Amino acid sequence: MNKFRYSNSNKRYYTLDYFLKNKFNSKVCKISLNAGFTCPNIDGTKGRGGCIYCSPSGSGDYAGCPNDDLIKQFYDIKKIMDKKWENSKYIGYFQAHSNTYAPVNILKNKYECILNLPNVVGLFIATRPDCINDECLDYLEELNKKTYLTIELGLQTIHEKTSKLINRCHSLKCFEDTLFKLKERNINVVVHIINGLPYETKDDMIETAKYLSKLPIDGIKIHMLHILKNTSLAKMYEKTPFHVLSKEEYIDIVCTQLEYLREDIVIHRITGDPKIEDLIAPTFLTKKFCVLNDIDKEMVKRDIYQGDKVNI
Repeated sequence: MNKFRYSNSNKRYYTLDYFLKNKFNSKVCKISLNAGFTCPNIDGTKGRGGCIYCSPSGSGDYAGCPNDDLIKQFYDIKKIMDKKWENSKYIGYFQAHSNTYAPVNILKNKYECILNLPNVVGLFIATRPDCINDECLDYLEELNKKTYLTIELGLQTIHEKTSKLINRCHSLKCFEDTLFKLKERNINVVVHIINGLPYETKDDMIETAKYLSKLPIDGIKIHMLHILKNTSLAKMYEKTPFHVLSKEEYIDIVCTQLEYLREDIVIHRITGDPKIEDLIAPTFLTKKFCVLNDIDKEMVKRDIYQGDKVNI
């Protein structure tokens, strides 16, 4: 029997699938949507060009077609999900770009048209910490009382030097302030981080995980940096190649990060999932399930579980 209390499988970390099945007594599918938002470091408010790794779709490569309305996007993706999992419940996932970067009346129209669909039990909203003003906070607090709401905040790294390099255009303090404002209103928060950012060391990446484990976050997404065609990162890599983590290095870092993350933090994602046709490096990410399986094997080999080093 698995010793980890948040698992009914061979996983030694707290998976999103396990969390959602226990919360809703059902398989829950995320339906990724592109609501046509932009970002303040794209439109010139904070910067230009966006984060250097960001694809033209704003990290929404698997979201619905932005030329379609949200209802059509939802049902097109739902049709694909239903072939794998019948009789599921659904979460509308506003994924592409910064999904709180608009006036509240626009947010309300977009969110609630999805929330009113049959068997939709919640919303996941991906955004930046500098894109949630007080009026938006008030609305999110109201929305949180009506449905299962999760705000996904992009952080990527705690290291300011790296943050400037990747053109994040917000500070760590901005992230902290937004996180605590959301938690004061009892809103679930998931944080995105990226391993393998240019010139970061293993210790740098571990420090990011340690820092987050001390904060009142509900979940985390761990990505492996991938270099995509037609991005600023691709131009940087072509001009001055930097070290890209190998699969073995990535697995080693993730396993150590999991040991430093509190066991009650839900792991929403643990590897990247780029489109093959757009990927320059690393190529091992094209075999997502091999990476996941190798993380499981390494945790067994080390006999470790999520949270083992939290009190060290």
